[in-house]
Parts: sequence; C-alpha cells; structure tokens
Amino acid sequence: MKEHQVERFGPYECEFIAVNHSIPDALAVFIRTGAGTVLHTGDFKMDQLPLDGRITDLRHFAKLGEEGIDLFLPDSTNAEVPGFTPTEKNIGPVISNVFRDATGRIIVASFSSHVHRVQQVLDAAAERGRKVVLVGRSMVRNMTIAEKLGYLKVPEGILVDLKKVDEYRPDEIVMMCTGSQGEPMAALSRMANGDHKVQVEPGDTIVLASSLIPGNETSVYRIINALLKLGANVVHKGNAKVHVSGHAAAGELLYCYNILKPKNVMPVHGEVRHLIANGELAQETGVPAENVLLCESGTVVDMKDGVARIVGEVPCEYLYVDGRSVGAVTEDDLKDRRVLGEEGFVSVVSVIDRAAKRVVTGPDVHARGIAEDDSVFDEITPKITAALEDALHRAPQKVHTTQQLQQIVRRTLGAWVSRRLRRKPMIVPVVVEHKSGPEAAK
Repeated sequence: MKEHQVERFGPYECEFIAVNHSIPDALAVFIRTGAGTVLHTGDFKMDQLPLDGRITDLRHFAKLGEEGIDLFLPDSTNAEVPGFTPTEKNIGPVISNVFRDATGRIIVASFSSHVHRVQQVLDAAAERGRKVVLVGRSMVRNMTIAEKLGYLKVPEGILVDLKKVDEYRPDEIVMMCTGSQGEPMAALSRMANGDHKVQVEPGDTIVLASSLIPGNETSVYRIINALLKLGANVVHKGNAKVHVSGHAAAGELLYCYNILKPKNVMPVHGEVRHLIANGELAQETGVPAENVLLCESGTVVDMKDGVARIVGEVPCEYLYVDGRSVGAVTEDDLKDRRVLGEEGFVSVVSVIDRAAKRVVTGPDVHARGIAEDDSVFDEITPKITAALEDALHRAPQKVHTTQQLQQIVRRTLGAWVSRRLRRKPMIVPVVVEHKSGPEAAK
C-alpha cells in the first residue's frame, strides 16, 4: 500500500495516508462505511524534519476532516508527554559525539525495525573510520531488506561479518544489535549474561538507542547493571539524548484533534493511563465526554449513523503456546508450573495390603527443587504409615478407595511440610495395592 491509494475490501473503502514514524512508509487508514467514517492513525508522530523527508500528511488529514470523521482512533503512547516529540535529526550529532569519545569497541542496541537509527549509526561509524557488524538474525534480515528496497544507504565496505571481527582492533569496530528492551534471548541480554560469542570487556561503550517501553524497566535496568559490572560504559536515554520516540506527544495530538474535529474518539495503543490521558486531550478540544470511548481488548463498539457506542464485550484472553500445543494450556496447568518452579516437587510411594490392613513397603519419599535432603522426611514417614493403616483398619465400616488413601497421604505430608519446612510443594502420592493370600493366587 502507498499513501493516497484507495482500495475496497467488501463493504469498506480504505484510503491510506502518509504518517511519520520510526519505521519507513508508515500509513494511517481512513475507512468509509455505510455506518460512518473511521480514521486510524496507527503508530505516528509529526516529525517536521524526518530523516527520510516523509512527514505526516496534515493536508490530507485536513481534507478528511472536511469530509467528516465519525470515529477517530489515535495513537496514545505519549499522550501523557507534554509538548512535541523531538526530531530524529537531533540524534545524529549526539551519536557522533559518543563515537568520537569512545576509545574501545562500540555496541549499539536498537529495535531491528528502526532503519533510521541504523542509518545514523552507519553514518557516524563512517565518519569515525569504523567498521559496522550487524549482530542478531532479525537485525541482519531487516537491514538486508531495507538496503535492497533503498531505505538504508550503506557506505561501501563498511559492513563486516561477525566471523571476521577479530581481524580488527576494538577501536575500529561498531556492533549493531537487538535487545534494547531487555529481551532475554536478544543479543545484548546474552552479552550481558556472558553467554554470547561477543564478550563485553572493560572499555567497551554500550549505547541503548531506544526509549523504555512501559513494563520493561526492570529488565532494562538489570542489563545496564550487568554491563556496568563488566566494566563497560553504558550510554542510554537517561544520561544522553540517544533516542527520540516514534509516537506523537500531547501537543501533536491536540493538533490532530483541532484539524480533524472528530465526532467520536476511541484512543488506542497504550496502557489505561495513556488512553485516559488521550481521552482528556480530546475533551479539551471540544469532543463531548460521552463521545470518548475508553475500551479494553474485547470491548465491542457499535457504530450506526455516525454514532459510536460501547455495546458489550467478547471473551479476549491470552492464548498460550506450549511447544506444539496452542491454546490447550489452562490456568490450572500454569498454576501447577508456578508451584513446581517456586515450591518444588515431592513424590511419595506406598504399597499396602488391604487383607493384612498394613503398609507393606514405604512410604518412599523423594523431593526435587527442595534444598533439604530426602532424609529430612524420615520424621514424617511413620505418621504417613500410621494414617494409612488407621484408614485400612476402619474397613469394613468404611472402605477407602485408592484415590482416598492418596488424599490421606497428601494431607498428612502436606501439613507437615508446611509446618516444618515452610513450603507448599506439589505433592504426588502413589498408593499401590499388594494382593496376598488366596486373592493373589487368583
């Protein structure tokens, strides 16, 4: 799809509008329907000096506003941030200065989709006479595609394969990798943990060229601390202007509301606080409070004759992928896994003889994920035996099934473990019946 392109999909006519974002060729979509019109911005901002020269098409927005927008779905990520998102052009000189001051190897972490940031790193590396190594499959794949499509201008001879990096001095190399959000399997996380082929050394300069996505703070700070412990100099948005957001701040959103004059607004893309802040901006520009729809995943919005209203919701839960199983993992399964991971596992096997009304073998107790040795359970095994034999001696007045006997074992052992070890592990009791005498002969 390209800007100004109009396509029909069934009863919907979709018109695409150029918007500016941290990835190339971002588009908003204007949807014409029999029930009304909808404008969805997607991720966007209003950088007036974008690196690729492609700005958010406010003239097109104004034309759509004249036509009439019944429902507006704006990006809410930076609705709490006052003013305007700074331009990407401000970042280039900062990165260049960081490269100038670095005496050893430089490792830059960014989103593998952020072509503009990679371009700035390539330009700064070329300026300082350094070679660039792309690290991580997604980074290599995306930048290869970007170069082929003309979005990335790669100076001749600047790229070096990771396998040949040892042929260069540390001060001749820049590594571009993923992991700026603390993703555990990304290249930077593995470098920080020491399980990547690239080993972080004292004197390295690590640049986290991204903003913190809400919810990732703990993971990112853990990586920063780990890198500092290894002796690296870590440059991030908290101590240098090495990144600007790809999302519109409050001032830009106000511009949109005033240009478009939507009848109804449904803020999207953000946490609850971001949606609320965006809704308040809409009201400040004259959108009635009852026409601001604050929705969650699964909320059903109905639009008729240009009026949008929340009419209900549909089940919308996480779909768990477990190996080759999709959707089959239940909350009970996850609870069991949490117990196994946090409290450990105890199995206890007992062999009983109903005819003799006694425990023939065991109880044999084995524990996993518990610090104490199995011998600690010697204290409770006589009580388990006594509880089982007591239940067996109640027959024929009360005959316990094998499952009921297993529950007796679980309760007896569970109460002791909770009191003695202060734990609540998963307990798996097994009671096996041993047949003796004439019954065994059959």
